[in-house]
Amino acid sequence: MTRSKGRPLRAWATGASACVLVLLGAGLTARPGPVLAQEAASAVQDVTLQDVTFVFGDTVLKAPRITASGTRLSKDELTALLKPGPGESWPARLVRLDAASLAIPELRVERAGPAAAPVVTYRDVMARDVRAGRIAELTAAGASILVAGGPQKGTGTYGRLRATDVDLAVLARLYGEPGDGKSALQRVYATFSVDEVAYVDARGTAVTIARIEGRDLSGRQIPATWTGALQAFTGVDYDTIAPAERTRLLTLGADLAEAVSLGTLEATGLSVQEAKPRDAFRLGIARMGMTNAGGTLEDITFSGGDGAKARIARLSLDGFSLSPTIVALRKLAALTAEPSEADLRLLTPAIGTLALKDLSLDLPPEPATPRGPRDPADATGAMHVGLRDAALNFAPPRDGVPTAGRLSLSGLTMPASAVAGVPGLGSLGLYGYSDLDLALVADTSWDEAARELKLSEVSISGKDMGRVRINGMIGGIGPEVFNPDVAISSFAMLSATAKALDLTIENTGLFDRFIAAQSKVLSLKPEELKQEYVTASVFGVPAILGNSAGAKAVGAAMGQFVTKPGTLSLSLRPKNGTGIGMLEFGAAPTPAALFDRLDVNAKAN
Repeated sequence: MTRSKGRPLRAWATGASACVLVLLGAGLTARPGPVLAQEAASAVQDVTLQDVTFVFGDTVLKAPRITASGTRLSKDELTALLKPGPGESWPARLVRLDAASLAIPELRVERAGPAAAPVVTYRDVMARDVRAGRIAELTAAGASILVAGGPQKGTGTYGRLRATDVDLAVLARLYGEPGDGKSALQRVYATFSVDEVAYVDARGTAVTIARIEGRDLSGRQIPATWTGALQAFTGVDYDTIAPAERTRLLTLGADLAEAVSLGTLEATGLSVQEAKPRDAFRLGIARMGMTNAGGTLEDITFSGGDGAKARIARLSLDGFSLSPTIVALRKLAALTAEPSEADLRLLTPAIGTLALKDLSLDLPPEPATPRGPRDPADATGAMHVGLRDAALNFAPPRDGVPTAGRLSLSGLTMPASAVAGVPGLGSLGLYGYSDLDLALVADTSWDEAARELKLSEVSISGKDMGRVRINGMIGGIGPEVFNPDVAISSFAMLSATAKALDLTIENTGLFDRFIAAQSKVLSLKPEELKQEYVTASVFGVPAILGNSAGAKAVGAAMGQFVTKPGTLSLSLRPKNGTGIGMLEFGAAPTPAALFDRLDVNAKAN
């Protein structure tokens, strides 16, 4: 059975169809001789063939015995059907195949060529109700796999395999006959399943899957055929590839991506385990599900040899599309020069929404240094980090850049010691917070026509702390700002202008704890310290900002907030309506020089 070189989940779909083809399709599509038996007058009979060997591409199949039951084919006709040699196309021959059942006690599958290619042996293969090359049900009791050499050296087994409504003629067309890549999709199978997959490589890494099942795999013919396209990616050195070969592979990649359509694909009970002490780990996934538009992983667990543990209840991707990537592949294939970073960025797919539910991470204590045990005062113990919900959403990309995006995190929990070195958060432990419960939102969108970047919301909040929220608008943001060349993007940012800024600070406990902690340090009563801050706000802040009406409004609002810490709101708008440029910010001699150019609205509580 050949290994797919495509994306991991889609490789299961391609592998599934390959399994079906290898189990029976390839063997039963070898060259026929005479036409099917003589009309209805021919008797239905059982036919047995011994020591059958035949070749499909670079795959060699060997069956010690094949028994066709309830067939109108004679032994000579069935032998001619399986006999190598010139003749009609595979699909044309396949439609001649007709039997109540086909039984193959043992089917050995080998690949010609590489010594390290896998050898798969299927047991008790049975095809039921074979009519005009279509199988109502195809089963195998199990299989064993052996890779004798190379980096993937190892052994494995499959449990029961089953597929329904398998169209051998479609498989033959996809793998063996070229097409224009634009024809209608053709269904390969209705359902496919395999139980108890297990594989152990030479390192001792063990992979097990309780069950894999798929539904409604369809495909379309491409110019190079599926076999030719998959073989083209085998053993490619992408660092030294010639331009002409790169063009060919890019085109093949686009053809393959458009040629496969999957209804659903699901795997349950996945486990990957490394037993070697230095690299010991175990990864488990209770369920993996996939559709054309995304997928889901459920109950993901990880444990390392150092004691680290992690669990994610659910990880999902929705709204995913390879359409932009396919367009980019064809564009890159047409290039005569090496692709630039901007060209490669076009390969970005439409991500959609990536969401996470209930992350739990336990990190072990830091190990002792080679110089000896840690100083107990500097010891870092075991740490637990949690995340209740997370979501990352991207709008469809334009020239490889998403035009809008939103990141949200809620229930981010960790000990305060974890952020001891983070500016703005490092002092939280001094204010009496032993554990943190944080939330973060970043919501932005880009309007290319207006050349504006809108900050719908950038905020951070904490339980029993409060929230800081920023909204704003930045003008002068054109496509050049997103150029992968740092020199170009940096120069383009000089044209950016600040057009609006809104700042909101809400206190739900942090400011009170700050006052209490600072009072102890300064040996003052909390009321005394508050009064000093009120004075500094009402008189000091306006002085720094130029004593304009807006500056005094900011100072007064800050003073009110200190007196009764609730909510502080600040809104800034340029008086000219067009914004203040980055160069103007840099050239301003004092904050007052900028503040005089703003309309200011400030209020507290």
